[in-house]
Amino acid sequence: MEKPVIAVTMGDPSGIGPEIVAAALADPAVSRIARPLVLGDRAALERGIAVAGVALAVESVPAAMPPAEPRPGVLYLHELSALPLDAMQYGKPSAAGGDACFRYICEAARLCLNGTAAAMATAPINKESMNRAGHHYPGHTELLAELTGGQEPVMMLAGDRLRVTLVTIHEALSRVPSLVSFERVLATIRITHDSLSRWFCKNPRLAVLALNPHCGEGGLFGDEEAAAIAPAVAAARKAGIDATGPLSADTLFHFAASGAYDAVVCMYHDQGLIPLKLLHFDDGVNVTLGLPIIRTSVDHGTAYDLAGTGRASTASMKAALFMAARMAATGVGGSAQAVPTVGGAE
Repeated sequence: MEKPVIAVTMGDPSGIGPEIVAAALADPAVSRIARPLVLGDRAALERGIAVAGVALAVESVPAAMPPAEPRPGVLYLHELSALPLDAMQYGKPSAAGGDACFRYICEAARLCLNGTAAAMATAPINKESMNRAGHHYPGHTELLAELTGGQEPVMMLAGDRLRVTLVTIHEALSRVPSLVSFERVLATIRITHDSLSRWFCKNPRLAVLALNPHCGEGGLFGDEEAAAIAPAVAAARKAGIDATGPLSADTLFHFAASGAYDAVVCMYHDQGLIPLKLLHFDDGVNVTLGLPIIRTSVDHGTAYDLAGTGRASTASMKAALFMAARMAATGVGGSAQAVPTVGGAE
């Protein structure tokens, strides 16, 4: 089988994106299972290669198609920007850099939608710089939903011990209770079930968390459990989904991390990401479910304090590449081809 093309967005040029992309692609294991195509900036990547201390040559690919057999030691680049040095100073995000990131993401989505690429894997961006450039999105997830027509994107963070999906993503905590509706909880459960069944495991066991302490304590601490979450779980079970809940977040993660569940449906960002990053701070992968394309990403930010030092971990970037390749090699309802794991992420 031909190796899948993975469109790799370089991320914020002022952060660690270029160096972790370079370091990850220098690993021969990556080119053995995929054909990475970096969407980015030559000067930023050449600087990233020097910082990472790896032996890579940058070769431009105008037709946005790497060769069927990538040559060892070559990073294949689809050049989409030529940023001046003042637009990519380490630790200093710029509007020009934010606009470039936006274009990398748009092109990667286009390549996936037209079949040129089998998946996309993204390095971290700075949301403030992208907004300063006039692109007003809370993050990758919302932008990709608009670009691909995915109406119900779900963020999943995954490692070998824990997977979490989110009912609400980048929202002020004060807004979360009003957003935890029957429809939204049920949609998240359904998309989590369908996506895991397609790419990871058949008939996944899902734990659905409560919003309030002790599942609301019979309404004493809130009624979202009775009004929205429990009915959504019941509807999911009626549809044949193996979902259990609502369950208290303060105890559930112990059992989930021990293998009792295949994924945990969480009500808000920090409820899921704190335990996930406790277990998978370096090697977690962000996967956007509910899109017509495959998208994986690192589970961390631009790390401006580490940019240019060569000390940034590449574990999450490698894991994102390997997961994208695994998902691309997996058919609907099938099982993955022989794609290895990196850093524990599947």
